[in-house]
Amino acid sequence: MNKTSIIIPTYNGGALLRECIASIRAHTPQPHEIIVVDNGSVDGTAHLCRQEEVTFISLAHNAGFPAACNCGLQLASGDALVLLNNDVLVTRNWLNNMLACLSSSGDIGLVGPMTNYASGRQQLDEPFTHVEDMAARHNDPDPSKWRESTRIVGLCMLFKRELMERIGLLDERFSPGHYEDDDYCWRARMAGYRCVIAGDVFVFHHGSASFGQQAEAELQQLIAVNRDKFIAKWGAAPPAE
Repeated sequence: MNKTSIIIPTYNGGALLRECIASIRAHTPQPHEIIVVDNGSVDGTAHLCRQEEVTFISLAHNAGFPAACNCGLQLASGDALVLLNNDVLVTRNWLNNMLACLSSSGDIGLVGPMTNYASGRQQLDEPFTHVEDMAARHNDPDPSKWRESTRIVGLCMLFKRELMERIGLLDERFSPGHYEDDDYCWRARMAGYRCVIAGDVFVFHHGSASFGQQAEAELQQLIAVNRDKFIAKWGAAPPAE
């Protein structure tokens, strides 16, 4: 992989975004570009992106997570593509180990890390201490920790440009968000690709930074509606693991 495009959708999350970009710059020696897609923020995100000198797309309103990701993916120039939540802090060896996993077999299409906050098999089954300690314990390269999964959570999802060219962009019917990542993994597996969790990568996830701004009842309704959309599209429930 010659270059990796790291696409970060954001919505009124300037403080988290600043930390996210700083973590990328501290822990990503590999050739990469950072593309921030702002969903109509009013918290100074545009000024922050100019300060940080990252590629920046400013949408007029909150178009949702899938649409923002798609804007970034269409601008990206990398051979490898990462969709990264603005509330994630990457750690040492994160991209090195994930790229090693992705390039280890032609049929691996998507790769995700372990984390402290996620649904399914990417949630670490141990107490969180602090970011550096977790990375020190988990981020030494170790292919024996790679394991196949039916899904990769979209908080940090690495995939090949070849995959995107074959199966397309995220499905915006799931806007503003939830289950677009499950749908993408489903489509990848239908196209013959495998989804793999890189167990030798830990990243820190604050969790629900944008959706946490919604009332709980409203959020649960959105999750239920989008789950129904997934079932209507595929005739099956999304995998739990």
